[in-house]
Amino acid sequence: MGDWNLGLGTLREGVLSKLADLLDNPKCGWRQLADAVNEQPRFRCSEKELMSCSLQVLSAKGSPSRLLLAMLADRACSLGFLLQCLKKMEHREAVQFLTATVMEQIRITVQPQSQRVPEGGRVVLSCQASGPLGLGYQWFKGKEEVLNGSTPELVLSPVTVNQQGYYICRVHQGENFVFSQWAQVCVARSDSSSAGSSSGFMLSSVSGLRITQQPRHMAIAEGDTLCLECRAEGNPPPQYQWYHNKQPLLPANKPTLKIPCVTTADRGQYSCRVYNLYHEVWSDQVHVEIGPGFDCGDSWVENTEGFTLMASRQLSQFYATDKVALLMGNMNYQHHRQLRAPMADVHELTNLLRQLDFKVVSLLDLNRQEMHSAVTEFLLLLDRGVYGLLYFAGHGYENYGNSFMVPIDAPASYTSEHCLWVQDVLQRMQERETGLNVFLLDMCRKRNLNDDIIPQPGPLKVTANIVFGYATCVDAEAYEVNKDDLSNGIFISFLKQRLMEDEKVTVMLDRVAEDMGQCEITRGRQALELRSNLSERRALTDRIQSSDCPAATSARNLQWAIAHVLPESRYLQFECGVKVQLGFAAEFSNIMIIYTRILEQPRDIVSCCAQLSDFSEGVDVDLKLTNQESPRDAGSLLFTFDAAARPELPSLYTRLRALQRLQKELTFTVCLHYQYSSMDEEVQEKQMVSVGKPLVAKLNLYQPRLPRSFSASSSSDLHTFSLPESSSFPEGLQSSIPASETSSLGSASTCWSYYSPPGEVHGSARHVNVPEETFSPEFLERDAPQPLSAESKSLPHAHLEDLSFQFHTKQNFHSC
Repeated sequence: MGDWNLGLGTLREGVLSKLADLLDNPKCGWRQLADAVNEQPRFRCSEKELMSCSLQVLSAKGSPSRLLLAMLADRACSLGFLLQCLKKMEHREAVQFLTATVMEQIRITVQPQSQRVPEGGRVVLSCQASGPLGLGYQWFKGKEEVLNGSTPELVLSPVTVNQQGYYICRVHQGENFVFSQWAQVCVARSDSSSAGSSSGFMLSSVSGLRITQQPRHMAIAEGDTLCLECRAEGNPPPQYQWYHNKQPLLPANKPTLKIPCVTTADRGQYSCRVYNLYHEVWSDQVHVEIGPGFDCGDSWVENTEGFTLMASRQLSQFYATDKVALLMGNMNYQHHRQLRAPMADVHELTNLLRQLDFKVVSLLDLNRQEMHSAVTEFLLLLDRGVYGLLYFAGHGYENYGNSFMVPIDAPASYTSEHCLWVQDVLQRMQERETGLNVFLLDMCRKRNLNDDIIPQPGPLKVTANIVFGYATCVDAEAYEVNKDDLSNGIFISFLKQRLMEDEKVTVMLDRVAEDMGQCEITRGRQALELRSNLSERRALTDRIQSSDCPAATSARNLQWAIAHVLPESRYLQFECGVKVQLGFAAEFSNIMIIYTRILEQPRDIVSCCAQLSDFSEGVDVDLKLTNQESPRDAGSLLFTFDAAARPELPSLYTRLRALQRLQKELTFTVCLHYQYSSMDEEVQEKQMVSVGKPLVAKLNLYQPRLPRSFSASSSSDLHTFSLPESSSFPEGLQSSIPASETSSLGSASTCWSYYSPPGEVHGSARHVNVPEETFSPEFLERDAPQPLSAESKSLPHAHLEDLSFQFHTKQNFHSC
């Protein structure tokens, strides 16, 4: 097949799967493709569709890229447009694969030959090629196209001295083309002097550029010298330019690339561009791994997924047995100045970490008990080799090298007794034998004069896997940018530009520090401080390779899912004939949005709306912001709703906060207000609804946790645990648990647990829940309005230096 106008759906399944494999990466993959296709409005993907793609990673065989390609195929995306987008992304592997698959290769079967003829003679240069129908030919003398040179044979008769030189033929079909080898035409003058001089002219057959020696994959230790070599031949002589991670290295314009005393920043992909006046070729792209104690004597091979491996042992890539992140943002303090940035910051970081396959729990506005409980449950998700990341945005302080996170209920003169001690969390994380411990603390580090206590942490293990990223220096403040209704902390404004980079964590954070140091408004006021003992090249982009115990991995996935279960969307039928849809969306792990909309109403009813009221005790809801016409009016600054598609089906929105404090099942009343055309008075009908405990409410974080001992043997906790009988797992999740595991899925003291107070009853059909990461069928209906979608309004990195904010005014900048 050679028609680029054919649809994407015409490709074979094997071809689509291979293309999806090439695009399933965070750096140059499906998200970049989704951005590239946006130039055509009909191919634009909604936030819901992108989230659906992202959540494919939760399935063992799921592929975000494969789902995106299916969406594009359904919208009749052509192969030509897909190729154009892949070129725009500079994804060379995908471009080459698609071109080779779609377009039959053009092959030169007869090459033009160099010739030496007398002046006035006849020269015939022939070039023949095989390939798709409709091949075209273009002849060039040097860089200039030859007039009338559009056939397989170029005839020069009678030939003149001005026509001697190098000739080449370009064979093309559509956007696909190849060049023949160069052929030299030498013309000898008729006079003797000229003939004598031309007799010494060396006639040679000049071919296009050809690489004779390719660079090779390497693994070396830090401090060694990196040496890569690429050799080529051609006429004119070739020139060279080396590239590292697609960026040119300067100066690096020789066949041999040498970098003395390498560091982990030098690891990555290397390639060489070879070119001359008329042509260019690229060498193979090779991977260079740099780490402690690598044995360079082993050979390299390439597996079917394209990853470079050592033949004797895998050294090219570290991996995590799982990735878990707890993000906490405190804004609405009871006795201290309110903050604005944590909501947008936690939201930004949640979206980015999910793209890196992290299981993320995002919580806003926690008191002391809730912070302790959340951290305890977070620690229980950790295990041998797991990457654990803890992020906190809010008020904080540091005394004597100890950092403390301040909860929202801390008194005016708080001490360490009222706060969460970071070093204690670190010690407990180490006991879980994690592969990487990352702390990102977006808070002030000023001294707390009210606190004279010097806490004594227990002995820390000697493990080279700890990274601390402080948003500011010791005894300094952290700042947030106030803009419109949303804010971003300075730290996240820069971190989000670098977080997805495939670099060692410390290298990535170093670059964030450099970016902050180059910004005019942060220079001299706030500087990132990095503390680390990480000796391995561990990166947040490392792939997940499950441990030897699949039961523990499955259990961890299910236990994490407990805290991310939304109520099932439902339909309420009222006696008057009105049908109401009740839907749910998660803004954070402890904040949920409920919406109602009228699906059906009799013709004699002229006005109708469904409002929520009488919420169960404990739920945090601002009654002034309930039943609003948009999520923004309901208090959500991060969600938008496009009702333009179905203006006849308006919705009302209510935002529920602090679900972690919900002690009983969530119940509320749906009150239907309607009016008949023949009546002036409004009529009401009510239905009571109970939706169980949504999202993080199931964890009962308001309850104190029993003291737990995390020993080295505790890494087996997830291997032998049991689910409470009252667990309300979704049916789909329950069916995936082997029978042998459902009887032994951990106790409350050994897992990210589900707590069921006495008297709670679950398990009925109306309490069945679905995970946050899945969408109800009505969201996918063509006639349904667009779903709730996350829309970032945070301050872009590129605009930071353009702002005229001043710190001393405290109007646009506030320290945490």
